[in-house]
Amino acid sequence: MNAPTNILIGLLLCGPLVALQPGREFLLAKADPATASKAEAAEPRDGQRDFDFSIGTWRTRLSRLQQPLSGSNVWVEYEGTSVVRAVLDGHANLVELDVEGPAGRIVGLSLRLYDPESGQWSLNYANGGIMSPPVFGEFRNGRGEFFGQEMFNGRAIFVKFVMSKVTPDTWRYEQSFSDDGGKTWEVNWIALDTLEDKED
Repeated sequence: MNAPTNILIGLLLCGPLVALQPGREFLLAKADPATASKAEAAEPRDGQRDFDFSIGTWRTRLSRLQQPLSGSNVWVEYEGTSVVRAVLDGHANLVELDVEGPAGRIVGLSLRLYDPESGQWSLNYANGGIMSPPVFGEFRNGRGEFFGQEMFNGRAIFVKFVMSKVTPDTWRYEQSFSDDGGKTWEVNWIALDTLEDKED
C-alpha cells in the first residue's frame, strides 16, 4: 500500500471527528447572518464536479503571513507544486502540496469530500501529521467560499477559505482569520496556482 493510500485511509478514519465539527450553516450564521439565511432557503445543487478544474499538476506560488493576528505585516514566499487527484469515484479529491522558500518547506495534504445531501464540500488539511478542523462550503458563480472554526494561540477563531479564477489556467486560493466573530478578516495565506499538466 503506497503512502498516499495510507494517508487517505487515515484521514477517512477521522470521519467521526469531522462530523463533530460545527456545520457550515452554524458558522455562516456567526460570520454572516444574511448569507446563512440564503443558504438555508436555497435547494442543494449538485456540486460534485465543482473541483474537476483542479485535477492535475499546478505550479504554486505561495505567500504566507508569518504571524497572523499579531499586527505584523511580514510575509514569506514559497514556490513548488500542487498535485490534485480524484478519489472515491469523484466524490473526493486529494491535494498534495510541496513548496519551499527562504522560510523553509511546507508539505501538506488536503482531502476534499463532497456531501450530496447538503451539496457542500468539506476541506480537511493535514500538515506534519496533524489534521486541522475542516472548513465547509460550496461554489457559487465560479467562486468557492468555505468557513470553519479552529483554535489559534489558545483562542477560538473563524476561518474563511476563498477560491477564485484569475485566468482559465490560473486560480487564486486565499485564507483569512477572524478573531472578532467574523466582523473583520485578516488574509494570511495567498496561493496562486498555474496549471502545468491536466490529468485526463
